Amino acid sequence: MHQAVIAATGLFTPEQSISNTELVEAFNAYVERFNTTNADAIAAGEVEALAPSSPEFIEKASGIKARFVMDKAGILDPEVMTPRIPERPNEELSVLAEMAVKAAKEAIAAWGKDASQIDAVLCAASNMQRAYPAMAIEVQQALAIEGFAFDMNVACSSATFGIKTAADFIASGSARAVLMVNPEICSGHLNFRDRDSHFIFGDVATAVIVERAEDVPAGQGWEILGTRLKTVFSNNIRNNFGFLNRAAPEGIGAKDKLFVQEGRKVFREVVPMVSEMIVEHAGDIGVDPHGLKRMWLHQANINMNDMIGKRVLGRDPTPEENVIILDDYANTSSAGSIIAFHLHNDGFGPGDTGLICSFGAGYSAGTVFVRKR
Repeated sequence: MHQAVIAATGLFTPEQSISNTELVEAFNAYVERFNTTNADAIAAGEVEALAPSSPEFIEKASGIKARFVMDKAGILDPEVMTPRIPERPNEELSVLAEMAVKAAKEAIAAWGKDASQIDAVLCAASNMQRAYPAMAIEVQQALAIEGFAFDMNVACSSATFGIKTAADFIASGSARAVLMVNPEICSGHLNFRDRDSHFIFGDVATAVIVERAEDVPAGQGWEILGTRLKTVFSNNIRNNFGFLNRAAPEGIGAKDKLFVQEGRKVFREVVPMVSEMIVEHAGDIGVDPHGLKRMWLHQANINMNDMIGKRVLGRDPTPEENVIILDDYANTSSAGSIIAFHLHNDGFGPGDTGLICSFGAGYSAGTVFVRKR
């Protein structure tokens, strides 16, 4: 058995960003048009009037202040309210692969080795651009990597499931180094006409290189102490879009072809599930959860993260202990915890421990305890 180490990470951030104020202005323009157009039906009680949004509502509900996106103009156009990303010819690198490659190149540069030394590529994300060929194989080709590649989708937990899979390949001897990428265009599955969720998601891509410990220079990287996965079926977070219903973007049931959730139910059910999972896993591998130097949790909602942090540490966590990046990035699904880890892993000495953790639709959850080498 070989010890697995997180050797490097990378991040691609889109150039365009939308503030809450900008998003609300577009949403409220849509609301005003809808209510005006349906004024008679609303007065007759046949149609429910839409309520406007506000930056204050968004920040209180989520902690989000802005989000990076691949197409700002389409989202902010009240007539469109969705990203407009042109389809590319098959001969060109697809947009999701392009994002993943950019994040991967940053990780490879930080790693300091050639991409040819990578044996496998995993594309772990919520929103795949197509069914096949696998996005991971396209990334593999773009980086001139031999070996094998495949996609995996466990919604917001895809990255931790990917790290677990990569670590298992390392442990079994199937690979010496694995590249795991998380390209997410979450704006593409978001209903920007829904007041309760129009602010939630942003776009980004992250990359993680997992390698055999003996191949990583002494004192570098993060030893993976333990990984654990959990799934419990729930309809409270769902997206029904797929190849069997792709021809019905409008009409009855159209809303369920985009992201939908029962937010309050998710909060009540996921927070205790994840908190208990973290504490139990920590105990099983001999880690004191109260002694964690830092937690890089899935960036879904600041209230969920605060509550989980408090339950795990047994007290209110400091901002340094419970990293929050969703104020700038919003919810980026599988990439959120990796962004937090990538941007805020400073200040660790040898032996200090931290936790990368995800949770989301499924329900799915993953814990990855790491120790600075």
